Amino acid sequence: MKYYIASCVFTAQFPELSKRIQDYVRDRFGLKVVRCCVPSYKIKEFEDRMPDEESRAHWASLPDSGHFQAGDVVYSLCHNCNNIIDELHTGVEVHSLWELLDSDEHFPLHDLGGMKAVLQDCWRSRDRADEQAAVRSLLRKMHVVFTEAPHHHTETDFCGISLLRPQPPRNPKLAPRHYVDGTEGLFEPHTPEEQERIMREYVAGLAGQIALTETAGGATPPTVICYCHYCLEGLKLGGADAHHLAALMFP
Repeated sequence: MKYYIASCVFTAQFPELSKRIQDYVRDRFGLKVVRCCVPSYKIKEFEDRMPDEESRAHWASLPDSGHFQAGDVVYSLCHNCNNIIDELHTGVEVHSLWELLDSDEHFPLHDLGGMKAVLQDCWRSRDRADEQAAVRSLLRKMHVVFTEAPHHHTETDFCGISLLRPQPPRNPKLAPRHYVDGTEGLFEPHTPEEQERIMREYVAGLAGQIALTETAGGATPPTVICYCHYCLEGLKLGGADAHHLAALMFP
């Protein structure tokens, strides 16, 4: 079986965008679309977080998860889902959505006309070289001129404010290699004020990565492209002109 995990958090934030992606991978590749990587995870909570009746009804119509077993192939844009499936289900092949789309010769990629941006890798996908390569390939195909964030690929240490607050208890329990090993100093509680200060300092550091356009009011914020909803949240909090790769590909 081939699955696409739509992601509870991403879909709650971007229900229409998520549905466009779901429809495409179902129609183009015949993937079975499910909500989450584990059964019965906060079903009502995430249904209630959908912003309107239509998106709530659509989300409720999807299976909450899949019966993942050896030989299955799973795609997702949620790094938590991919990491949990990877550690929990031996023999299941795990890939990012970006790898799937980069291999799709018929996907209608948009020409972004030399858009200049900083590319932000995510700490949660620091060990996923194939995903990172696919993201860069897609950006080049869309004619994005990007520079790397100072810490990138395996060295990336950014995931928005999600590393500045306690993590959900399920993650270290189900995926200890990703969410226990090497996490010293992470997932410690910070006040909202501390979180915003750290994000603003981080974005200020990215600003030097690309030339800024001077305006009457000063320099414009740096344009940053990411492929994680937690990264996006943090970059926006820090004042960046931040874009999720999904929104650029499915406008």
